[in-house]
Amino acid sequence: MPKLALRDSRLRWGRRPFGLLLAAHGERHADADNSGVMSLARRLAIEGVAAEVAAGFVKGTPSVDDAIRVLTSRDVIVYPFFLADGYFTRVALPRLIDKAKHDDSTRTITVLPPLGLEPALVDVVADETVAATHARGIHPEEVTVVLLAHGSTKDGASRDAAGHLADRLHERRRFRDLRVALLEEPPSLAQATADVQGPIVVVGLFAGEGMHGANDAGRLVAELARKDVILIGPVGALAGIAGLITAAVAHHRLAHPR
Repeated sequence: MPKLALRDSRLRWGRRPFGLLLAAHGERHADADNSGVMSLARRLAIEGVAAEVAAGFVKGTPSVDDAIRVLTSRDVIVYPFFLADGYFTRVALPRLIDKAKHDDSTRTITVLPPLGLEPALVDVVADETVAATHARGIHPEEVTVVLLAHGSTKDGASRDAAGHLADRLHERRRFRDLRVALLEEPPSLAQATADVQGPIVVVGLFAGEGMHGANDAGRLVAELARKDVILIGPVGALAGIAGLITAAVAHHRLAHPR
């Protein structure tokens, strides 16, 4: 993706302009769809969140390191568009960033916490869930919310992030119950909902519309064969995400002005 730049950016915190890179997982298969991340990057650029905005992928084109090289700003903020602080944010992404740093040691690259660890994510999910129930004429207090995440038997980051988000949603006391379901480890969506009486909202905890966010989530909900299940997400496509990223970037720049 070519960088997106605004000469008269409305929101340049600090004394000099900076670039913003959305770093996402991405998809490489023939019918891969990374359009959601690209669209989000365009929106952030139009809104003047940074002097220039780009998107790069750990698995996809352009790669994270190639996208960083396209940016001309000396200061670059990398926003990991991931729902957990797992292998891709702890290992794969730093490797690609190190490749970019090796090519230009004068550039300052700062990596923010991933989307899944944002404190404000709970508000985005809660608001979207309430809106979805109201659209169906259902009271939120009647709904069991199931957070559907990737999960992994090798790394508990996805499970832990989903559980933490569920706990924070539970604290709001807006819904009947909160549960977690996982793709690659128990409980599955079918297991998590087997004893649920009443309407269910399944929230896809995925950053994009790839294989999991678009295909697996929809298929698993269809397999429940229930008419009282609402699927929302992927989370990365929800309306409040752009504002959440904007606030995170602003907070960092105000705390670390240059």
